[in-house]
Amino acid sequence: MKAKVMDGMQRFSKAMFIPVLILPIAGILIALGNLLTNQRLLEVIPFLNNPITTGFGTILTGSLVSILGNLGLIFCVGITVGLANKEKAVAGFTALLGYLVFVNAMNKFMQLSGVLYEGETLQGTGQTLVLGVQILDMGVFLGLILGIITAMVHNKFIDTEFNGAFQIYGGSRFVFIVLIPVVVLLSIALTFIWPYFQTGINKLGTLINHSGSFGIFLYGALERLLIPTGLHHLIYTPFLYTELGGSAEVGGKVFEGARNIYYAEIADPSVKELSPSVVWDARGISKMFGLIGACLAMYHTAKPENKAKVKAILIPAAVTSFIAGVTEPIEFSFMFVAPLLFVVHACLSGLAMVTFHLFDVRAIGPNGMIDFLLFNLPLGIQKTHWPMYILIGLIFFVIYYVVFRFLIVKFNFKTIGREDEGNETKLYSKNDYKAKKSAGTAGTPVPQGNDGIATVIVDALGGASNINTVTNCYTRLRLTLEHPERVNEDVLKKETGASGVIIKDKNVQVVYGLQVTNIRKAVDSYLGLSTNE
Repeated sequence: MKAKVMDGMQRFSKAMFIPVLILPIAGILIALGNLLTNQRLLEVIPFLNNPITTGFGTILTGSLVSILGNLGLIFCVGITVGLANKEKAVAGFTALLGYLVFVNAMNKFMQLSGVLYEGETLQGTGQTLVLGVQILDMGVFLGLILGIITAMVHNKFIDTEFNGAFQIYGGSRFVFIVLIPVVVLLSIALTFIWPYFQTGINKLGTLINHSGSFGIFLYGALERLLIPTGLHHLIYTPFLYTELGGSAEVGGKVFEGARNIYYAEIADPSVKELSPSVVWDARGISKMFGLIGACLAMYHTAKPENKAKVKAILIPAAVTSFIAGVTEPIEFSFMFVAPLLFVVHACLSGLAMVTFHLFDVRAIGPNGMIDFLLFNLPLGIQKTHWPMYILIGLIFFVIYYVVFRFLIVKFNFKTIGREDEGNETKLYSKNDYKAKKSAGTAGTPVPQGNDGIATVIVDALGGASNINTVTNCYTRLRLTLEHPERVNEDVLKKETGASGVIIKDKNVQVVYGLQVTNIRKAVDSYLGLSTNE
């Protein structure tokens, strides 16, 4: 039972990446639109103050803010595509149809049962307009529920075929035929059930918000502690896109979730200061500053004869963390050789967010310095208090350095550069693989090109017949294997550049960093897979 639950969570976790990885792009473009209409910037760079650039910025911001009001649809389609076992494009289209059927079915039933509110404003009624149709305000949860149900129906009936005159009703058509009554009945049931869930969510949100610093610490620590399982975004996503992360009225509309709120506030020039709920997306302090201090500590505690190698290894990893917020190459360098350091890292990450909260900082800093500068500089100090974010980051840089250095020396942790004699000092990356490709290894030639690395990866995963599914997130190749015990972790790390391998039941994650997309494409090509399968 436990294995089934974990497998289900892993699959849902992978499916969440489709909408979760796309939505930040909308935020960055909203910030860009704000940049093109920022009066202070236009005063400094007068040539930007023309109808073309300012008009484009206005259109860009205004059009993308509309995404925030349709997150239910986005998550519904994205999760269905992620959970579908085959014919993913068809599954996504079916999800769109199911969403439209649900919205209108709920509206008609609410109208017939007399619960449809008819006042001038829906604010505070628990109802809202979705695609212009008035229904219960379920927010992102509507997308999550419909996405899961649509995927279940799709996976169960997509292979159903008929003979004779009914042949045209098989496959994807039959999926939609089955989905219609399921969705209609679900809309009726949720009309009665959802208000109770909504009450529970409201109470949970109130509890979290009233728990103050402890709740923020727990959130920040758990988000890091779940990194090894790949489930960490199940912690932060509800806070970013649902009312667990707060709610605020911006420009006459109510937005729920920390990220939705500050995206809307970026686009509204009348907002003088971002909402305090931005703290739920202040996860970048440890990425931009804390782990850099940890890298410095690992360098200073490395054996003298290894320091040159350690510097060459850690600098690229530190730069990647600082610039882009990709931390796994650093975290995996000590996660398994010194688990205590990882626990300390999680606690310090939580404390950094608490400090952010206590000093009433309103800066946006979910990932790396690129995002930080793009979001905060155009908004100004008054609206974000961004210099205080930098100060807190520098303080935690020092704290990380001191604590990591003390623990490494005190417990003689075998962090990078402190390995026992005979063990190689290495944090494997794509560059390492390329170097090895050129030089080769004694008795073990490494294949050339993408097909070559795909061959090594597939073989190290137990062969093509052992691989059931292949997906990826920002940094990890995510697979389900028939026989996970056949995985050769040593080959994956030493010959393909993996910085970590995580095996949980039949779910396997291989950490490659930013180059994972190219590796995924190479593996798919080698296995003869396409993204729609």
